[in-house]
Amino acid sequence: NLIGSEAEEIFFTSGGTESNNWALYGFTLLKGKKKGHLITTTIEHPSVLEVAKFLESIGFEVTYLPVDSKGRVDPDEIRRALKPTTVLVSVMHANNETGVIQPISEIAKVTKEAEVPLHTDAVQTVGHIAVSVEELGVDLLSISAHKLCGPKCVGALFIRHGLNLPPLLRGGGQERGLRSGTENVPGIVGFGKACEVAREALVEECERIRNLKIKLYEGLMDRIPGVRLNGDLEGSLPGILNVSIEGVIGETLVLNLDLEGIRISSGSACHSRSLEPSHVLLAMGMDKKRALEAVRFSLGRWTTYEEILQVLEVLPKVVERLRRS
Repeated sequence: NLIGSEAEEIFFTSGGTESNNWALYGFTLLKGKKKGHLITTTIEHPSVLEVAKFLESIGFEVTYLPVDSKGRVDPDEIRRALKPTTVLVSVMHANNETGVIQPISEIAKVTKEAEVPLHTDAVQTVGHIAVSVEELGVDLLSISAHKLCGPKCVGALFIRHGLNLPPLLRGGGQERGLRSGTENVPGIVGFGKACEVAREALVEECERIRNLKIKLYEGLMDRIPGVRLNGDLEGSLPGILNVSIEGVIGETLVLNLDLEGIRISSGSACHSRSLEPSHVLLAMGMDKKRALEAVRFSLGRWTTYEEILQVLEVLPKVVERLRRS
């Protein structure tokens, strides 16, 4: 109900990483393709990029499409990259670091004309904005329960009717023979409940969180000189704000705010505490210095207006202190 699919098109996995791996391997190795061509982008999650790199290492051709300065891919780039050997196009629905939303429905028109399946990693979007597999036009869509306040270690892959995707895991034949292994029933039940709660509150929460993000961004711009937005304020998820603060290393800011009881990250949630510049920001054309100065604020169902005010009170003082040191 949350994504507008049929129940029979949902296959439960251990999370977004497995769903992404299954989609990519399914149209390359598992189908026995020897010299297939995969199209993806330079800003994907590691669970897509690392698979793509492995496929390259064993002889597959991979095209990594660039993005513009806001982090968005051009559908025409996909049209130009398509080849007779293309077996799959994989483009994330929204980026996990910047929150920038990709034009998936436009990309789907291109892939449908070429009769090439389209996969999207929708881990960041399902439960946070309206997602319809029919409106998007995708053939495969990855979801992770914990990203919409469900339990960890459970996710799903939407596989459109008629799409012949071989199993990644073989064994006892669970999930209608496509995903063997004992199902995580408690996790699946929790996943379903999280989807139900998200669907009921989707419109109101989306608007509330977006308003909080705008308040946070405008407050940062007013109170701290040298703040630069990374991405697109309007064309991004309600709950992700990525900015670079000139003269302050992002990881240093993360550690200092942690002491104040404020939790942010210097990249994606999976890569917090990393001292390497974000591959996403570098792909958007930023230099290493600005990428290292980036921090990500994540807002969600329990974020309050009072917490935004707390950040706007504490952060300028911390930034001023770090710039003096």
